[in-house]
Amino acid sequence: MKEVRTRFAPSPTGFMHVGNLRTGLYAYLFAKKMGGTFILRIEDTDQGRYVEGATDAIFRTLKTAGIDYDEGPGKEKDGVIYVQSQRKHLYKKYALDLVAKGGAYYCFCQKRNVTDGGVGKYDKHCAHLSAEEVQAKLDRGEPYVIRMRVPETDGVSEYDDLVYGHIAVAYKDMDDMILLKSDGMPTYNFANVIDDHTMGITHILRGNEYLSSTPQYNLLYDAFGWQRPQYIHLAPIMRDHEHKLSKRNGDANFEDFVAKGYLPHAIVNYIALLGWSPKGNQEKLSMAELIDQFDIAGLSQSPSIFDAAKMRWLNAEYLRELSDEAFAEAALPFLAKSKAYGKYDQQTLLRLVKPRVETLGDIPDLIDFLEEYDDFDLALFDHQKNKTDAAVAKTVLAAAVPALQTCQWDNDSIFNALVEVTNALGVKKAATMWVVRIAATGRAVTPGGASEMAVLLGREETLRRLQKTLARLEA
Repeated sequence: MKEVRTRFAPSPTGFMHVGNLRTGLYAYLFAKKMGGTFILRIEDTDQGRYVEGATDAIFRTLKTAGIDYDEGPGKEKDGVIYVQSQRKHLYKKYALDLVAKGGAYYCFCQKRNVTDGGVGKYDKHCAHLSAEEVQAKLDRGEPYVIRMRVPETDGVSEYDDLVYGHIAVAYKDMDDMILLKSDGMPTYNFANVIDDHTMGITHILRGNEYLSSTPQYNLLYDAFGWQRPQYIHLAPIMRDHEHKLSKRNGDANFEDFVAKGYLPHAIVNYIALLGWSPKGNQEKLSMAELIDQFDIAGLSQSPSIFDAAKMRWLNAEYLRELSDEAFAEAALPFLAKSKAYGKYDQQTLLRLVKPRVETLGDIPDLIDFLEEYDDFDLALFDHQKNKTDAAVAKTVLAAAVPALQTCQWDNDSIFNALVEVTNALGVKKAATMWVVRIAATGRAVTPGGASEMAVLLGREETLRRLQKTLARLEA
């Protein structure tokens, strides 16, 4: 079997949408699984949509995602150029070659003539010009484009997609599409075919919106006498049951997810599962495991729904297994955004939040309350299960303040002191812990219990808050 060669060919028109990244990921996984070569190509012929810095974003995203290409910009092989705008000379050569072979023709029409029966289809006016008429127009310097010549018969162009099966499109439903524009630049469709052939691409993975146009591309392969590649078309990723994820609508930017506190491989792992199912039930997969398990048979023909909650869950699983040192390194930029940064013991803060965050971006919201203590609603003390209310809270705090004034200030000592208060008052232990934690933080939900919050706040601040709350209850 010929060596498998796949490619990822993004356009530098903005950030890296996760649907686009998934295409690159699958091309990478397939190549690596088959022991082949993965190529990066920058398709920048549409200069009108070029976004400054987008090419750098492509390189940055692939590196962050752990997708390492074998050939591409900076990894040139045999003198091949992997940036389309730098290959302009090639496309005209091939376009003229195709004219000579009869698979394309010069078109001098200044306006697009549309057939009566075809929506947006060129009426083939210039396809019937004689060689003498064409040469005369060229000699006069008339501007032209080069169009492909679709056969004027009742035949079909057909192929077998490795996901969707047999696809056939009638010639009468195809347009003589433009291959080379009047400025000498190729259209996306033509450049794509030339690049894939000259780079030896054996398998093309792309979105299923190209299913019906692929037969037209195959006419180009046939006209040149080239072997067609194999096609693997991918179902879309949907925002919901009606709308696709869309770069235009600002959906699902890989770097935005990283900035929100998702770990890069957690994102990669999740998008790998959008449209592909591994054989087993395992969902949390390293890159090596993704490569090992990737199989075209697991690709779905049905769209996938992007489930943000599922990705948060998977990200949390990755965060839990990080070492404390690795978690601290990843969490520090997000901790620095918190109002509590630099005011409390950093190691203690990170230990408290690690089991409670789903993304690193949750950290500020989880600990900002430490600096937002105010006259909270005393109704927080009302808890039916713990059998607490304002009256119970007043009793508990009146006993807890003197007990905490004299105990040692570490987690075990504080906890034991509060247990003694519980026993002395004859209330539930949960009631004492609830009251002290509410009084110390002013929050129903915190990243730690009463004794942990007290250690974090320190003796002086904890007692100040408890005494302030007790005074409010007594008033």
